[in-house]
Amino acid sequence: MNKQNLAEVFSRPNDRVRLSLTGRSRPSDPRITAIRNDLADVAVSPRHFAPHYAAAMSFHCHAPWTMVRGKPGDGETAVTQLLHGERFHVLDLRAGWAWGYCAHDHYVGYVPVEALAPAAPDAATHRVEPGGALAFSHADIKAPVAAFLPGGALVHGTIEGDFLACDAGYLHMRHLGPAEGSGDADLIGTARAYLGMPYLWGGRGGGGVDCSGLVQIALAFCGVGVQRDTDQQAATVGRPLADDEALAGGDLIYFPGHVGIMTSGETLLHANAHWMRVTEEPLADVVARLAPLHAEPITARRRIAP
Repeated sequence: MNKQNLAEVFSRPNDRVRLSLTGRSRPSDPRITAIRNDLADVAVSPRHFAPHYAAAMSFHCHAPWTMVRGKPGDGETAVTQLLHGERFHVLDLRAGWAWGYCAHDHYVGYVPVEALAPAAPDAATHRVEPGGALAFSHADIKAPVAAFLPGGALVHGTIEGDFLACDAGYLHMRHLGPAEGSGDADLIGTARAYLGMPYLWGGRGGGGVDCSGLVQIALAFCGVGVQRDTDQQAATVGRPLADDEALAGGDLIYFPGHVGIMTSGETLLHANAHWMRVTEEPLADVVARLAPLHAEPITARRRIAP
């Protein structure tokens, strides 16, 4: 969708709602509360005061992936990543950037306008499996490649033989799983599919991945939705392990600003800036690297299963 057409959508009447409110404005987490000095999501108006409010409009990422940035600008730091087919609720549009929040975890940021298209009324039918998938120009593995979609990308389409016809092209069904994830999915096996992927701050699998992004996307394949950042996850995911409970595969280990997935009682799989990729190594080695920097290298141990 071009910038002019998107601007026309936002010029329609009643997209912005102005309210006059009184009372105390409550503290908020700016990562997951869409509020700026000049504008806020109308959904937060009962709790937070802002000069103006806007009703969110639903779009989706039609690029293979795009970075969500803390400020508008290609040179600004990324805060997370939006994958193909994931929805983004837009509150404001200016100078080629859309401000709003990711539908799956409410994370707030700026997305390039050219990466978005109006959200289709139909929900996604499939999710691209870890490792990603080629989208062909027609239903033939010898056909020209139209695009590469990362693992976790969401698509809506119709099945034609061995392929799913969607907006990106034709995806082979062997690269696809249920859009909502599956409780029968293997968390460790899913996470291991990302081994060797480059470390990318803010990444969730599009060209790279960071530590909490790996946890979030791996759990999404298992049908478990979690928040984006390590501190958010450490306070909300699963349940804390008691001090006398032994670690097991699938447990999550949180460090200062970092997280990994245990693949056994002794081994950790994590996207890390030390090796600059997703690696699997002894937990003891990770703790030893962090010990000179932190009095308590491990800040939380949590288990998804009861």
